[in-house]
Amino acid sequence: MKSVKIPSITIYRLSVYARNLAYLDKKNVEVISSEHLADICGINPAQIRKDLAYFGEFGVRGVGYYVKDLLYQLQKILRQDRQWHLGLIGVGNLGAALLQHTHFLKQGYVFVAAFEKDEQKIGKRVGNIIISDIRNLEDVTKKTGMEIGVIATGRSSAQEIVDRLVDAGIKGILNFAPIQLQVPENVFIEYVDFTIKLDVLCYRISSNERERSKLNSIFPKAGSNDKKY
Repeated sequence: MKSVKIPSITIYRLSVYARNLAYLDKKNVEVISSEHLADICGINPAQIRKDLAYFGEFGVRGVGYYVKDLLYQLQKILRQDRQWHLGLIGVGNLGAALLQHTHFLKQGYVFVAAFEKDEQKIGKRVGNIIISDIRNLEDVTKKTGMEIGVIATGRSSAQEIVDRLVDAGIKGILNFAPIQLQVPENVFIEYVDFTIKLDVLCYRISSNERERSKLNSIFPKAGSNDKKY
């Protein structure tokens, strides 16, 4: 049987479902309908059912989803049922904030190493991590069992860092540097660019204001042209 390729956006939505189900589980919610779950996640109910159908049958007709059971299944699918070892490259303001963010550990993502080229930062502790010299990247990667590289360097050095991570056996990379990186087919990379998100927000705000201005010019507010006596 030919394997079905799961769209990346589906995996993204599964993570959204799992996060909200975890919240519901903490609130001792036992059962939830697809409509209610969709409302919480901001997603169409039919889309939730379609996404879950890639992985099997979930829920009970006329009842809904058992929160704890569905959460368990999604965590298995997303491999949140184990810890993942992360290594950070670039301990600037962003990198330091990532190392000290407690939410990653709660989700099963553990920073086991951090690297810098700045000699004033090497050897210092940030969070629970002692910063290593970037020249020792390959050795530390193997010793710590790093599985995912998190790049928070500048644009100019990002590709070189990626090449070294790949040579060290890393198969997953989360990139904060503002550049598209080249990796082999068996290495997976995800991009996080706050500026692009802000660009989208600014466009939507401006576009909405232009539409409102256009509507106001076509349909003036009542009384705006009334003569005053």
